[in-house]
Amino acid sequence: MSDAQQQREGAVLTVLGPISPDQLGIVATHEALLSVVPGAQYAFDISMNRSEIFDALASQLHAFKDAGGSSIVDSTGMFHGRDLPLYEALSRETGVNIIASTGMGPEEQLGGYFLTPQTNPPTPWPAEKFAELFSKEVTEGMVRPRLERRAAAGLITTEADRHGITATEVSLFKGAARAALMTGLSVSLRYGIDANSELQEILDEGLSADRILVGGLDRADASGVAQSIAAQGSFVGIDHVGHTSSDYITDEARVALVTELIAAGVTNRIILSSNAVGVAKGHEVADVEFSKLLTSFVPQLKSAGVTETEINQILVDNPRELLTVRAAVAVTNVNA
Repeated sequence: MSDAQQQREGAVLTVLGPISPDQLGIVATHEALLSVVPGAQYAFDISMNRSEIFDALASQLHAFKDAGGSSIVDSTGMFHGRDLPLYEALSRETGVNIIASTGMGPEEQLGGYFLTPQTNPPTPWPAEKFAELFSKEVTEGMVRPRLERRAAAGLITTEADRHGITATEVSLFKGAARAALMTGLSVSLRYGIDANSELQEILDEGLSADRILVGGLDRADASGVAQSIAAQGSFVGIDHVGHTSSDYITDEARVALVTELIAAGVTNRIILSSNAVGVAKGHEVADVEFSKLLTSFVPQLKSAGVTETEINQILVDNPRELLTVRAAVAVTNVNA
């Protein structure tokens, strides 16, 4: 085991370096700090003023911390606005731990390089190439294109198409699983149509179910899925708190879902978040701030009888378990 791996194991990887899991506190596990549709940064009608972006994000992070939050996961992956120097400065300014992520998806948001590699005929990237790409963002640092590598990624994230997982996304999922095995990180996946079968693509690679977060389980079409995923031992992401889109259940229904999962004995599998976007460029987002989870939703849970101990389990203990680096293992299935 390398010295670097020894430093990572048992720690949580933030943009300012490894920290003790006990330093995490309350975690918002699936958020986006700066979300930029690829290409929008070059549009003449979109401002990318870094001072304005910093001030807007710092204000939201201060509000999150004032509400009791301590750590936030930017789950945008590699190509949707991830800005490491910005995140480092924000963490120093606000005192909020920021965990950035590697990974990518769904396929429609991948650059052409990852869709049409130089094969004849063109074929999707194989899983081992995605695994190597993601792993190096953990072991060598996340890439700033043509410049340098910086801090280690703290989570591997990927997503399937809402119309059904594609061949490329199968490779993404399997590559994410292999990277997780090689680095000791967890995988956060957002499912397309069938959460259970898509989860199985990752489980088939040998990654333990308790190293996987399945997000979007408060979608309107996800009735009963959270219970099924939790029964397999994976974390269930109820992660659109505060959103009012018809694609998702209401906060009242989310409270009911959380209480049902607690009654079923799987409190230790629940992850709550808001999928809030601090600053968006090139797309519209819901008017939800990082602090809403704590200022609005947690009081609703308490009113429904959820105890402080259970809330602490969901907001502190479960994310800590998900984000703590475990021992890496050898990956032998590298030919698919």
